[in-house]
Amino acid sequence: MRADPTLALAAGLAVFALPAGAKRAAPGWTRQVTTDPAAVAAWPAGVNVGVACRASGVVGLDLDRKDGVDGVDTLRAMCAAARWPWPATLTVATAHDGLHLYFRAPADVVVPSSIGRWPGVDVRAPGRRLGGYLVGPGSIVDGRPYTISRDLPIAPLPPWLAAKLTAGRRAGVTAAASA
Repeated sequence: MRADPTLALAAGLAVFALPAGAKRAAPGWTRQVTTDPAAVAAWPAGVNVGVACRASGVVGLDLDRKDGVDGVDTLRAMCAAARWPWPATLTVATAHDGLHLYFRAPADVVVPSSIGRWPGVDVRAPGRRLGGYLVGPGSIVDGRPYTISRDLPIAPLPPWLAAKLTAGRRAGVTAAASA
């Protein structure tokens, strides 16, 4: 099985090569981000796909399902509390039964990346400087693929969720945790 970066490119995402089978980016990954199919075609065989949130202009919700915590259930409960339907947006099924939901980042606020923002929910976002990243569709980790499970256009970040993620952070405000 070989990773396929064209899936992310087709969704309009900016990508970079992750080491084969890996989720952790090598140092300097932010300087290797591209949207050029010819550059991606020159990648070594077997590498995984990283999606650069800042260059792509996206916020990614990483919903993990492990150790008795279910990020999908957490988001489902948050949507119900906000009286908002489950987001209709590009969704990727991860190698370990989680989900990555992609949203267009709002232009007027700094959305920071965070780990464990809510139970089972990590946020990968543009931040203020380098931004976060997600393992992209077409990647293979532990012999299992990341696949597009909802092939939809990337929706804007819902207003209720943007407010939760950016409380107190406007475009001109410094955010130490916004890497």
